[in-house]
Amino acid sequence: IYQRKERRRAMPSEEKANNPMREIRVAKLVLNISVGESGDRLQKAAKVLEQLTGQVPVFGIARYTVRSFSIRRNEKISCYVTIRGEKAMQLLEAGLKVKEYE
Repeated sequence: IYQRKERRRAMPSEEKANNPMREIRVAKLVLNISVGESGDRLQKAAKVLEQLTGQVPVFGIARYTVRSFSIRRNEKISCYVTIRGEKAMQLLEAGLKVKEYE
């Protein structure tokens, strides 16, 4: 029992440094623009995402009609892009740098 306690005190920083679960990993990055209506504004949002990422965005649709928001069921109301791998890390770092200098 005494040896275990002694071992725990001796190497906590080395064990922490070698632990693979402490590494920061990004599996995917999802960029979403929810416009709330179809038409010209949605097309502009899709163009912005395409220029930003170099990928074609996917359109999200309304699940049901909401009269107060004047949207109908199955109407395109948003667009999003999923980015994975190294490109996701590059885009995330670039976005954080821009936010840092704002």
